[in-house]
Amino acid sequence: MKAPQDCHDMTELRAAIDALDAGIVAQLTARAGYIDRAIQLKQGNGLPARIDVRVEEVVAKVRAEAARQSLDPELVEDLWRRIIEWSIAREDAKLGAPRP
Repeated sequence: MKAPQDCHDMTELRAAIDALDAGIVAQLTARAGYIDRAIQLKQGNGLPARIDVRVEEVVAKVRAEAARQSLDPELVEDLWRRIIEWSIAREDAKLGAPRP
């Protein structure tokens, strides 16, 4: 993959962005596979889909990584909270939502 500064026109730049986007989708797909494994492990251990301490731990880690890489931590937190909520909904669908 070309570095941004090595893209000499918009066609090259867009192709590089498209390749990155495909890679991000592949990584999200891989993450979903880990969520599916978490479902199996949680079922076996009687754990709920939502574990608030873990949610905040994940958010803190991605915020720190974003800051380390000079990316806006607020943006990353917003994206990850959506990913986390999607993941919890995926788990809830298999585990059954907690009863009040």
